[in-house]
Amino acid sequence: MNRVLESSSMSLRLLAALFLLCASAGCRLKTADPAEVERTIVFWEQQDAMVMPFLDGLFERFKKLPGNADVRFIRTHYQNEDLHQQFQTASIAGNPPDIMLSPSDKAGVYCISGFILPVDGLFDLGRYNKAGIDAITLDGKTWGVPMTNGNHLMLFYNKRMVKSPPETMDDVHAFCEARTKALSLDHCWAIHLGEPFWLMPWLGAYGGWPIDGRTPTLDTQAMRDALALMRDLKDVRKEIPPECDYNCMDVLFKERKVAFIVNGDWAIAVYQKVLGDELGAARIPRLSRGGPWPTPMVSGVYFMLSSKLAGPKLELVRRFVDFATSEEMQIEQVKALGRLPSLAKASKSKAILEDPLLKASMDQVLVGKPMPMATEMRAVWDAMRPLYGRFLTRQLTPGEASAKMQKEALAKIAEMNE
Repeated sequence: MNRVLESSSMSLRLLAALFLLCASAGCRLKTADPAEVERTIVFWEQQDAMVMPFLDGLFERFKKLPGNADVRFIRTHYQNEDLHQQFQTASIAGNPPDIMLSPSDKAGVYCISGFILPVDGLFDLGRYNKAGIDAITLDGKTWGVPMTNGNHLMLFYNKRMVKSPPETMDDVHAFCEARTKALSLDHCWAIHLGEPFWLMPWLGAYGGWPIDGRTPTLDTQAMRDALALMRDLKDVRKEIPPECDYNCMDVLFKERKVAFIVNGDWAIAVYQKVLGDELGAARIPRLSRGGPWPTPMVSGVYFMLSSKLAGPKLELVRRFVDFATSEEMQIEQVKALGRLPSLAKASKSKAILEDPLLKASMDQVLVGKPMPMATEMRAVWDAMRPLYGRFLTRQLTPGEASAKMQKEALAKIAEMNE
C-alpha cells in the first residue's frame, strides 16, 4: 500500500528544499575525512532556548568519558515544522542527521518511510516509564528512546484563590458557584476550546479514546458525553469563557482572572515565573468521587536514530543516548529544566518528590494514556477540529458531531492511503 509521507505526496517545495539542502553545510560531511565522520554525531533538535545549554552540556560531559575525547557534535536547531520538513528532505537525499530529538507526533511518518531505526534490542527499554515507551511504539516496534516524559495536560490553580485543588467536577462546580463573583472573576476557569487535544482527558474518563490501533473510534457514547460536558461548562454553567483559544486562556490565568486552568506541563516554568508561590498544580478533577480520572495524552521528547546508522557509528550514537538517559543525567535534567525524566528510577528521585509542582505533574502522568503515534491520528485531528468548533457553536448535536467526525476521519485516511 502506497502511504504518503504526510497528508499529501511530496510537493515541489520538498524537492526544492532537497536541492537546497545538498548545497548547504549538511552535505559537507561526505567529503570529510572518513575517520572524522565516524566520530562526528550530527544532532538536530527543535527545543526551547532554555534546553540548548543543557544539551551542549550533555555533549561536553560525554566527551569527557574515557575514549570519547575525539568525538565531535554538530547540533542544529530548527522550529518544529521546519525540523519535520528538513528531516524528511535530508532522509530522502540520503544525508540525514544521526540523531533527531523530537516529539513523537511525527514518528509514525518517519518509521513508515524508513527514515528511523527501531530501537528494540539496542537499548534496555524496560528501564523507561511505560507510558513514554508506549507512545513511541507502533506495529510492535519501538521507534525512539524517551529523554523526557510528559507533554501532558494537568490542572494549575492560583493558591491565593483556591485553598486546596478540587478532586471532582462536583467540587469544581461548587467552588465556581460560591467563589466566582466573590473573587470578582468573569469566569472560574479556562481551557483551550479550539483544540480537541484538550478534550482527550474527559473522553478517556468516559471510557473512550480517539483511535484503536489505526482505526478511528469517534462515534461513541464516550465522545458524545465528553462533548456534552464541554457545552455544559460553556453554555449552561458558564464556568469557562465561551470563545477562548490558547493565548486567551493563558493570559487569563497569568493575569489572575481565572482561578484554574488546564494546560500542559510545558507551562510550569512560565507560570512559576509569573505567579511565584501562588502557583499550585494537581490532577485534572475526576468526573465523580471514586470514579475514573481524566486521561490526558502522555508522550515526551525522543531520541530518534537515523536508519542510515550502522557499525561503529551506530554504537557511538547508542552509547551517547544511553549516557543522556542515565539516572544521573535524567536527574540533572529535572533540576536544570523542570521536565520529568523518562527513566523509571529517576522518576522516584528527591528532585521530583520534594518539588510539589513536579510531583503533581508526575501524579498526572500516572493516570494519562500514551499519545497514539499512528499516522492515522493526523486524519483524526483534522476531522475533529472543525466539527468540534461547529459543535461548540451549537451547529451540531453531540450525536451529529461524533458521527460526522468518524465519517470524516475515515475519508481522510482513505485519501492518505490512495
